[in-house]
Amino acid sequence: MDYTKLRDTLIKYADRYENSDFIIGDPSWFMHQVTGDSNQETMAFLASALSYGSRKQFMPKIQSILDFSQGEVTQWVVDGTYQKIFSYNDTGCFYRLYDMRDMRMFLDSLRALLNENGSIGCFIRRVGADNGYAAVDAICRWFATHGFVSVVPKDTTSACKRICMFLRWMVRDHSPVDLGLWADFIDKRTLIMPLDTHVLTQACELGLMHSRCASMSAARKLTEKLAQVFPDDPLKGDFALFGYGVTH
Repeated sequence: MDYTKLRDTLIKYADRYENSDFIIGDPSWFMHQVTGDSNQETMAFLASALSYGSRKQFMPKIQSILDFSQGEVTQWVVDGTYQKIFSYNDTGCFYRLYDMRDMRMFLDSLRALLNENGSIGCFIRRVGADNGYAAVDAICRWFATHGFVSVVPKDTTSACKRICMFLRWMVRDHSPVDLGLWADFIDKRTLIMPLDTHVLTQACELGLMHSRCASMSAARKLTEKLAQVFPDDPLKGDFALFGYGVTH
């Protein structure tokens, strides 16, 4: 596909799929079901963290978090109310590789972050992570240094798809899908494409990539390619690749 046709194809799909209907059946739906910046941020982080595998399987698990917290998800974490549900002694499965004990450790680490910083956004500001990669790295480092490397990747060797997706939700503004809560301190041009094997396949079919490994290096290279089409907002390309995948 020549460059002009590729550019037109990406712009067409991005414009078609970045709309309010996109959130139906998407994990981003959950952050739109709570009120207040704090609740939206925390709900978005938890939703992104659990978004792997089949949507039919992980969406009900995210819904259970929303139900447990009754929509006041930040307070639910900060107060430690989740401890009534998730116990260190419970090795029963919560979702796929995560058992109830894993979720307890994950939420304990998140609780510490929120209690020390007030919010995830305030943490990102405090550590001076003023671009997409630095923010991904800061989140990975927090959970790794607090003894938990299961739900959140231990470092940025992998594509860190779910954290990059969370950052898209937090940073991109003027979108019917993304919240833009962090738009004032992270430039959306520095965001990194949320990359998994499915997205990589679409990118390769379009000639944007030739790599077959969903690594951070590949994610950054794909982002650079998308920036040639969407220079002010590379992750608009996320919607374009989604749309291409739906129709092909």
